[in-house]
Amino acid sequence: MTEIDVRPEELRDLASVFAPGHVEDPYPLYAQWRARRPIARPHEYLFVLSRHDDCAAVLADPAFGIAPAGAANPLRAALRPGARRDQPAGNAADHGVFAEVNTRSMLRMNPPDHSRLRRLVSGAFTPARVRALVPRIEAIASELLGDVGSRFDVIGQLALPLPVRVISELLGIPEADRPRLVTWSEQLSRSLDPGFLLPPDVRATMRVARDGFHEYLRALIPERRRNPGEDLVSGLVAVHDEDGRLTEDEIITTCRLLLIAGHETTRSLIGGAVLALLRNPAQLAALSSDPGLTDRCVEEVLRYDPPVQLLVRSALAEAKIGDVVVPAGATALMLVGAANRDEVLGASPDAFDITRDARRHLAFGHGIHFCLGAPLARVEAAIALRHLVPLLPQTQLAQAPEWKPHTVLRGLEHLWLAAG
Repeated sequence: MTEIDVRPEELRDLASVFAPGHVEDPYPLYAQWRARRPIARPHEYLFVLSRHDDCAAVLADPAFGIAPAGAANPLRAALRPGARRDQPAGNAADHGVFAEVNTRSMLRMNPPDHSRLRRLVSGAFTPARVRALVPRIEAIASELLGDVGSRFDVIGQLALPLPVRVISELLGIPEADRPRLVTWSEQLSRSLDPGFLLPPDVRATMRVARDGFHEYLRALIPERRRNPGEDLVSGLVAVHDEDGRLTEDEIITTCRLLLIAGHETTRSLIGGAVLALLRNPAQLAALSSDPGLTDRCVEEVLRYDPPVQLLVRSALAEAKIGDVVVPAGATALMLVGAANRDEVLGASPDAFDITRDARRHLAFGHGIHFCLGAPLARVEAAIALRHLVPLLPQTQLAQAPEWKPHTVLRGLEHLWLAAG
């Protein structure tokens, strides 16, 4: 087994990965990490991974999981001025508002709690259930693009409202309530970013959004108990009342997670797909002439420009990455954007090519935390593209793309197009 030496001088390079100035195109930095030091150790308890196979192995290894509540956060410790390299430091607060916003969420659980909660929710997102939603998703997409003008924002016109309406209908959220839930979701979506990137005003806004979400969903539970429907919230309330396999707090955090994850990443996937096609006219022409390539196009966008850029796991006991020893309590920071452009996945990984087989990407994660909503996101993106692609050859970028100031959930804020 191999012990990798600690190189504190790489902390500056790691911090630059998170810098807002690189949100538009972080991939050259990722390539440098993958080429120079694919398993880096900027701190005694922090390992940075940029190769596909290393990341996939960690995500599938039960020796790695979610750090227990109150555990140290080596990533925050490593990037704090004056941090010691020989010990983990900090506590749950070092995660910024991540821990407090996502408490009891599936994102913060290990088995058996994770397995129990995932089983209760997974039935709503099976391929068969998603296929049954296709006519409704098609109808929503047609409606949203029915009055598109000569200048429109792909995000505001389709990429955001389409998945919002789908996940809201699945959960039974009344139409009048959706705008404030979207606002809260957008405010909470940065909770996955490293805490040191979040200024105090953003943290405060997140806490207000968290409390608003909590109060809204807490009030929804007794209403669904009195008037149950076919929606997912009613189903979760029934499980709670029948056998107690689910607590009310778990209903609230699960619904909040589904509302946020159910549209934020799909919004970025659709926006990223349109931008990639416009920047690669030959690929747009290929897709226009052969709509049968749509599913491959979605997979290629997930590989080429994944909405989730980073994943983190903690070594629950002493573990290994390949033959590298990882001490218990260490953090594995996986650069998904780098791993997805590893040459092991195919030639010319920096090229956008919708004819390649890109299905081995890690955009939805891997292992027990593989994204529950992956089948739904794929279908929503494919339907969105089938409706948008006929419009794209007659359009062009009306202005430079606007990016959200996010590190982990990276995506476009606006993508304005105009008739060309």
